[in-house]
Amino acid sequence: MEVIALVGPSGTGKSHRALLVAHNSQADAIIDDGLLIKDGKIIAGRSAKREQNKVLAVKRAIFVLPGHAEEVHQAIEEAKPVRILILGTSENMVRKIAKALKLPEVSSFVHIEDIATPSEMDKARFHRLREGKHIIPVPTIELKPHFSGYLVDPIHSLLKKRHDDGVRRRHLGEKSIVRPVFSYYGKLIIDDWAIKAIVRKLLVDGENVTKVADVRIEHVYKGDGEVGFESAGIVIACDVVISYGKHIPTLVQKLQVQLRRDVEYMTGMVVKKANITIKALFVQPKSF
Repeated sequence: MEVIALVGPSGTGKSHRALLVAHNSQADAIIDDGLLIKDGKIIAGRSAKREQNKVLAVKRAIFVLPGHAEEVHQAIEEAKPVRILILGTSENMVRKIAKALKLPEVSSFVHIEDIATPSEMDKARFHRLREGKHIIPVPTIELKPHFSGYLVDPIHSLLKKRHDDGVRRRHLGEKSIVRPVFSYYGKLIIDDWAIKAIVRKLLVDGENVTKVADVRIEHVYKGDGEVGFESAGIVIACDVVISYGKHIPTLVQKLQVQLRRDVEYMTGMVVKKANITIKALFVQPKSF
C-alpha cells in the first residue's frame, strides 16, 4: 500500500481538488477530515466538519479521539486500497495521520500551490469564510445519510436573511456541505429528456396515474457578480390524468413527495418543486 498526500492551508481548495489528484495519482482511497473515502463512497470515520467546536474538529481530523483511528484502520485493512491520498494542512499533520492509522510513511507530497492559482485559492477562501461552504469529495447522494441536519448543497438551500445594508449573510453556525464538480469517474451530464423519462416512468408505474400528458423541466440558477452563477436545482412540471375516486389533494401530495425523493436519488440533482396539474379524470366503465 502506498500513501501520498495533498497539503495546503485550510480553506484553499484541497478537498475540491482531492478527486482530481486521486484520479491522476491512481489513488483509490482518500483520508479527508476524519473520513475514509474509497471509490467515491464514505466507508468509515466521522467528519471533523460535524464537530461543534474547533478543538474537537482538529482532534477528529488527526484521529486522536477515542476509537476513531481504530475504526478507520480496521476499514482500511478490510478495503485493502492500493494507494491512499491523505489531505492535511501541513506535511507534519499528514505524517501524524499516517502514524495514527498505522499506515506506511508518505511517499510523496503534492502542495496546493502546485495545482491551484492564487486566484483559485482566494475564491476557495471566499466560499469558506463568507458562505461557510465545505467540500466533501463524494457524490451528493453519498452525502445525504452522513450529513443529515446539515445544509447539504445542492440537495437543499436556505434563504439568507437580508440585512439593513442589503447584504445577504448566513446565520452564525450554518454549515454547507458540498461536493466538487469533478466526479471520481469523470464528468456526468444528465439530459432533460432522461429526467422526463424518469418522471414518466415513476408516475405511470403508480396505481392512480393513467396517463402523463406532458413533462417540463426548468433549471434554476443562483449566483452574484463575485462568484458567478451555479445550478440551484430543477423544477418539474407535469400534466397527468388520474383515476376517478381518489382524494385529489392527498394523491397529488403523495406524487410530489415521491417524484422529488426518487428523482433526487436517481440523478443527484435538487428538485426545488414538483408541480402536478390534473388535466382530466379517468372513469372506469361499469361492466354489466
